[in-house]
Amino acid sequence: MMNCNTESKVEKNFLILYNDEKNKKVGKNMYKLVVVDLDGTMLNSYGIVTENTKTVIKETIDKGTDVIIASGRPIDSIKTIANEIGSKKYFIAGNGAIIYDIKEDKIIYEKYLKKETILKIIKICEENSIHCNIYTEKAIIAKKLEYNVLYYHKENLKKEENKKTNINIVENIYEYVKSMQEDKFTKVTICEENKNMLNGIVKKLRQISEIQVTNVSHMSRKVFKQGTEEFEIKYYYSEVALKNVNKWTAIEQLMKLLDVQRNEIIAIGDNVNDKEMIENAVLGIVMNGSTPEIIKLANYVTDGNNEEGVAKAIKKFI
Repeated sequence: MMNCNTESKVEKNFLILYNDEKNKKVGKNMYKLVVVDLDGTMLNSYGIVTENTKTVIKETIDKGTDVIIASGRPIDSIKTIANEIGSKKYFIAGNGAIIYDIKEDKIIYEKYLKKETILKIIKICEENSIHCNIYTEKAIIAKKLEYNVLYYHKENLKKEENKKTNINIVENIYEYVKSMQEDKFTKVTICEENKNMLNGIVKKLRQISEIQVTNVSHMSRKVFKQGTEEFEIKYYYSEVALKNVNKWTAIEQLMKLLDVQRNEIIAIGDNVNDKEMIENAVLGIVMNGSTPEIIKLANYVTDGNNEEGVAKAIKKFI
């Protein structure tokens, strides 16, 4: 399989082996940047970064390799986790729609969906009785606390007020979005328990020319505790973003800021929204149990997110 830089997977593997051998010979780390997804990757099923993973990442940063989060979450939901792992420069939000400068506390790169496009998406979903959530740079707009929004709500119960994910529950999403003054929309998630229904709506949405629609082939499973009991949230989902906006296009912007080359980047993820960064980074790592499409693109499969796969991968290659 060829990536957009016409470099084959075999050539990528050769580069990895070459870097590993060179590391052994000169005793020097060849990787300058590690970009890590959150849900299903760095975070375990309870939405937690383990203490060991935090320690490994902080040690990696202290040794001179930047570790940067790249997530579909909004800004405020990522800030807390970036602080926990000691990442102090930048993070990527909205699946590549935003680059956030942590030190300056401001957005330095943004690619948003237009309001009229968002309204088209909402209308199609509502006409087909499909659940959708609208993501802005700082909040999630939803009709109910269901699926991934329910999970973020459960996370919020354990967080301080200023560290919570901003969830805005509204009765009529279409009218609410239509009346909004600001229109900084990063993505839309569509959630459904019936895979065939989700596939049907994906086909309809792909008729909108200015967007790209990802379709996750395996069911998302998230767990939360309530008292002594555990509850599981299961659903299929799809994500809608502006065409040609993804985590790798944001990483390309960071490469200029951090003076990093492609052959100095590790990308770690688990799902189709990580596809471009997994196939373009010189070392693409995926979690055990990731969607099969992404596993095929990977140079290395680490342990799952409940077995601290991110920490193990970083230890192995850095």
